[in-house]
Amino acid sequence: MPEPGKKPVSAFSKKPRSAEVVAGNPAVFEAETERAGVKVRWQREGKDIGASDKYGLTVEGRRHTLTVRDVGPADQGSYAVIAGSSKVKFELKVTEAAPPEKTELEPAPTPTPAVVQGHPAPTTELDSRSSPKGERGLVPDGPAPESQGAPDDPIGLFLMRPQDGEVTVGGSITFSARVAGASLLKPPVVKWFKGKWVDLSSKVGQHLQLHDSYDRSSKVYLFELRITDAQTTSAGGYRCEVSTRDKFDSCNFNLTVHEAVGPADLDLRSAFRRTSLAGADRRTSDSHEDAGILDFSSLLKKSSSFRRDSKLEAPAEEDVWEILRQAPPSEYERIAFQHGVTDLRGMLKRLKGMKHDEKKSTAFQKKLEPAYQVNKGQKIRLTVELADPDAEVKWLKNGQEIQMSGSKYIFESIGAKRTLTISQCSLADDAAYQCVVGGEKCSTELFVKEPPVLITRPLEDQLVMVGQRVEFECEVSEEGAQVKWLKDGVELTREETFKYRFKKDGQKHHLIINEASLEDAGHYALRTSGGQSLAELIVQEKKLEVYQSIADLAVGAKDQAVFKCEVSDENVRGVWLKNGKELVPDSRIKVSHIGRVHKLIIDDVTPDDEADYSFVPEGFACNLSAKLHFMEVKIDFVPRQEPPKIHLDCPGRTPDTIVVVAGNKLRLDVPISGDPAPTVIWQKTITQGKKAPGGPAPGAPDDAGVSDEWVFDKKLLCETEGRVRVETTNDRSIFTVAGAEKEDEGVYSVTVKNPVGEDQVNLTVKVIDVPDAPAAPKISNVGEDSCTVQWEPPAYDGGQPVLGYILERKKKKSYRWMRLNFDLLRGLSHEARRMIEGVAYEMRVYAVNAVGMSRPSAPSQPFMPIGPPSEPTHLAVEDVSDTTVSLKWRPPERVGAGGLDGYSVEYCQEGSSEWVAVLQGLTERTSLLVKDLPTGARLLFRVRAYNVAGPGAPVTTKEPVTVQEILQRPRLQLPRHLRQTIQKKVGEPVNLLIPFQGKPRPQVTWTKEGQPLASEEVNIRNSTTDTILFIRTARRIHSGTYQVSVRIESMEDKATLVLQIVDKPTPPQDIRVTEAWGFNVALEWKPPQDDGNTEIWGYTVQKADKKTMEWFTVFEHYRRTHCVVSELIIGNGYYFRVFSHNMVGPSDRAATTKDPVFIPRPGITYEPPKYKALDFSEAPSFTQPLTNRSVIAGYNAILCCAVRGSPKPKISWFKNGLDLGEDARFRMSSKQGVLTLEIRKPCPFDGGVYVCKATNLEGEAQCECRLEVRVPQ
Repeated sequence: MPEPGKKPVSAFSKKPRSAEVVAGNPAVFEAETERAGVKVRWQREGKDIGASDKYGLTVEGRRHTLTVRDVGPADQGSYAVIAGSSKVKFELKVTEAAPPEKTELEPAPTPTPAVVQGHPAPTTELDSRSSPKGERGLVPDGPAPESQGAPDDPIGLFLMRPQDGEVTVGGSITFSARVAGASLLKPPVVKWFKGKWVDLSSKVGQHLQLHDSYDRSSKVYLFELRITDAQTTSAGGYRCEVSTRDKFDSCNFNLTVHEAVGPADLDLRSAFRRTSLAGADRRTSDSHEDAGILDFSSLLKKSSSFRRDSKLEAPAEEDVWEILRQAPPSEYERIAFQHGVTDLRGMLKRLKGMKHDEKKSTAFQKKLEPAYQVNKGQKIRLTVELADPDAEVKWLKNGQEIQMSGSKYIFESIGAKRTLTISQCSLADDAAYQCVVGGEKCSTELFVKEPPVLITRPLEDQLVMVGQRVEFECEVSEEGAQVKWLKDGVELTREETFKYRFKKDGQKHHLIINEASLEDAGHYALRTSGGQSLAELIVQEKKLEVYQSIADLAVGAKDQAVFKCEVSDENVRGVWLKNGKELVPDSRIKVSHIGRVHKLIIDDVTPDDEADYSFVPEGFACNLSAKLHFMEVKIDFVPRQEPPKIHLDCPGRTPDTIVVVAGNKLRLDVPISGDPAPTVIWQKTITQGKKAPGGPAPGAPDDAGVSDEWVFDKKLLCETEGRVRVETTNDRSIFTVAGAEKEDEGVYSVTVKNPVGEDQVNLTVKVIDVPDAPAAPKISNVGEDSCTVQWEPPAYDGGQPVLGYILERKKKKSYRWMRLNFDLLRGLSHEARRMIEGVAYEMRVYAVNAVGMSRPSAPSQPFMPIGPPSEPTHLAVEDVSDTTVSLKWRPPERVGAGGLDGYSVEYCQEGSSEWVAVLQGLTERTSLLVKDLPTGARLLFRVRAYNVAGPGAPVTTKEPVTVQEILQRPRLQLPRHLRQTIQKKVGEPVNLLIPFQGKPRPQVTWTKEGQPLASEEVNIRNSTTDTILFIRTARRIHSGTYQVSVRIESMEDKATLVLQIVDKPTPPQDIRVTEAWGFNVALEWKPPQDDGNTEIWGYTVQKADKKTMEWFTVFEHYRRTHCVVSELIIGNGYYFRVFSHNMVGPSDRAATTKDPVFIPRPGITYEPPKYKALDFSEAPSFTQPLTNRSVIAGYNAILCCAVRGSPKPKISWFKNGLDLGEDARFRMSSKQGVLTLEIRKPCPFDGGVYVCKATNLEGEAQCECRLEVRVPQ
């Protein structure tokens, strides 16, 4: 396996270089691959280039050439060459040809092609492969090309978003984001988050780093998140947010961390297998060229993707601390590296504490556990058992003694047991606790787990008009919980508080928009740690509907005139006009506004009141007008015995129709005359022409002056009070119906009689009302976010034609209905859209006529918008034989709330339209082997995904598949790590897997040093796609050169592997002491006789005092065979020994000196050295001068500088030339050459030029600064 952290190797050994070519000349680009036979594609502007009159493509071994003939301005642009997963970009620039010089002696130069070769060019190589350890270069190194700096279609603020990544435990990975900076005045602010709330800027350390840089040439900001030594806890969702002064953008990405997979956990035959189809856009005929290519990235997939043996059980998790406690200190580093422990100092500190705990405790029989965990709000009991039942116990929290207060902490003592109970645990109780008995103590940590915050009452959909106030309300399970508000998936931050207002009220959270605009429409979500709630806001422009307009009136003198209108908005105000001028209310003229109804009431009508009246709603371009007619009653003088007469403007003897709205007051005011006073009779004919008018009431005198009798259904009724009543005076008769109803509709006849004669007028009264409620609507054609709503007209239209319908919907569990249309729907069906998939809805409908809106219909049956899944992706043919075709695909990109029930697979003959199902039902797998196919047939295959909503769109193979096995040349795909010497330690297993390809199945042969393998310890296992050499326990005799070959008839391919089995070396030879002098001993030895089949890395030299025989290391990893041991103690004898080291480890034994070496005590006379007196005098000089300062008045100011000089200089401070030594407001200090002047509470007069002067015998120096004192505004 390659070393972790190395970048993937490019497939190109020579890359094409950007070129500048004169128009009309050819341009030639050359590229060389690492090996021959690699398929290479050339692209221009992202599209493949094929051989044509314009482009020439040639291949010579490993050299690939692209020739662009007769280059013109249209050929200028970006080009790329692709081999495998390596891609190299380069540019072609076209310049205009220079004008020819005017000379006849010099011929024109011959055009020469621009061949790209030589030095590296500013090309960019994008390699999508990642190293097995997880190092993933998500962004190419070096400066970004211009094409990246100025993209054609940037998405938000990001030029390049972080992509999902995978890494194994212990590996490293880098996520990168690029932001365009050309239009930004200040650098953008970028934040990295893990999960929903964790800000990674607070986690920066050894294993997580954040980097940013700016490329001035391309004006692109680069932000990087690097995770080193990844652990399983690093996996999860991440988010990158970038914000500027007026823009915001975010991007989510995921990190998958895989466990390191051991040999016993893998099926090696599938671990390295790559699919035969590299991508969905590659033709099937080209798939055999990449079949079986070794794919290291497959090792980074989830461990569930490997086929495991069901008989093997997962090994038990090892306790690294138990292993460290039992291991010697020399093995600590190896064990820490093996188990991924990176904090060695913390490991040793904890291990030291654990080893101290192993000592027999005299105070405790049973100690606290290392850690406890409790949910927030619950209680926890910490119990210890003492050796002395009468001992006193102290409990500490973070080093502070816990005092008994209230019911929070409860101390219990039962025999030798001592218990601390913590009630109602909160996050403040998350701390380290200790139990102290005498001089001993035991410790533990308490972790308080906060439960997820759940949503108890979700958000409600809302529909408002422009300018209205919007308030979303949601209730969660915990007070003061942290929540996030999002709009269309983008978080609403505090920076936008000028538009959005967030409010918390206990468990309720509110989002308030004071004045809604059309841009505020969308889906709003409240997200907590335990889920989220989603609601839709629809903002409509203001439209005013007139449910009832004002009507013309004809009113007599001294009567009351009432103009009334009804509009759709209760909050709309308006102005009443008379002949175009605003009408001012007074004691006789009254204006009222109750709900949606606006009224103008004029009492005691006079002839001056006859005019045109209008109502103008504020804020809307509409005008409701009507005319008031003053009805003047003219009574001519007649002699006595005048016949009765009904005086109306247009009496006519044909029935006049009077329309009244149900619920309103009906008043028929009929002026009459006659002498003697006539008798008035009111009649109503219910059936047309079949009801005879009734006569006067029995016993009534003929000359009665006033009669209150009226006939209903040929029955005389006398009503002077109640809902229907008649009032008659000398000059008029008034018929009144208070609150008109449907049964009041009909033909009314008024008859006046006296002895002289009679007169009669018929009046038709029509009562109109709002329509009846329609029947419950029916739902059909339910889709992903839409449905079709159908309904029937109401049974009764209210006497007026139905103008249209209004549709409303609500979520099933909600009580808020939301209107779907403001313009009336003229038809009986409507397609409702913008619903949330997977949420149950109900619909209801209103009918509207000229009077108003009906009651709502009964709600429809609940329904849930669910759409079918999208088409499956990456449909590919994996293998073909004479009768079978193996297909595979990936799940659809969008599944939806309906889930995924399975897939159907069909095929048809080329040129036919009849599809044949392969399976009777559905399959849940994403691969299928289609059997029993006719040999040689050309078939098309298609796959559909199904859920409860039905089948989704099919995906079809792009080209027909010929059912016939293809002869494929045998080829070994030797992994890169097997191309170099393979080193294994003695006793380790050897497992070498080599994939190959070829059809039919090739014959595999293994040899060692040219001879067939005869050892029973070397096992060979062959399959259809790979071969494995397996040695259960490696020995030194297994080292050597192995050859493997695959053969199909006369075609053959070979590969060579070098296996080196290494062991520990033997100790060094012939160690001896060559010289001893003073405190030093010179040693010399020879290299070991057996180096363990690998080079010697070095030697470890140790010494031991003859008295104690304790060995101490003098040199480690020492590479020479001779050394000098110094700093020995006089009078002691020493032994020396040497260990040899190689890659396996140190030798088991050491080479030791036979006899001790004694260090004698020589006579020594100490002569003190003589030193020459030096002159350290130095003139003063300022090493740190004063700097200009600007301070705020009232706050102390400090001026600092640093000076050096010998002897110590004298310091003086001046302000504007005046000495400050006598001023008590200035405090001067000098410490170690640092000079300080403190100005206490300066005022504006303290501003000016300050000078610090230093003087000694050698000279003087000074520095100055300017102080500005600002007064706060």
